[in-house]
Amino acid sequence: MTKWNVDAVHTNVGFSVRHMMVSNVRGSFTGLEGSVTGDVDNLTDAKIHFTIDVNTINTNNEDRDDHLRSADFFNVEQYPNITFDSTEIVRTGEDEYDVTGDLTVKDVTKKTTFNVTRTGAGKNPWGVDVVGFETAIKISRKEYGLTWNQALETGGVLVGDDIKITVELQVNPA
Repeated sequence: MTKWNVDAVHTNVGFSVRHMMVSNVRGSFTGLEGSVTGDVDNLTDAKIHFTIDVNTINTNNEDRDDHLRSADFFNVEQYPNITFDSTEIVRTGEDEYDVTGDLTVKDVTKKTTFNVTRTGAGKNPWGVDVVGFETAIKISRKEYGLTWNQALETGGVLVGDDIKITVELQVNPA
């Protein structure tokens, strides 16, 4: 089986969450490692593994990023990584897959399915094969132990529960 590594320079892991019930805060993680082992033209027999370094969280606000790294949220000292390991991949259409696996945030692991689209393949200017994928998913942060919040005097809460995650991924042969 061929192993393909994540090209972190050409990959984006982003998220957004409702803030004060009126707007969205967006952020990303820049520390990502991972691999796809198998046929990138037909993922059904592939194995996928990713590790995100939570310490690389960036919401363009240092104080907020530090709070997200704290024990109130991710507790990076005890749980420095978010991981995903595929357990089943089903082709749902041309270049489309349901990738199910174990998503671990902090000390919580849940079976999660990502609807993944293969966005293209080619050779970069140096002759190296590249393949792209993308996905978007919504998860409940509370289900993963990210429960900190603050009530607002006008009603509602400071941080919404639903986290929208987007991944634009490029892989290269190992």
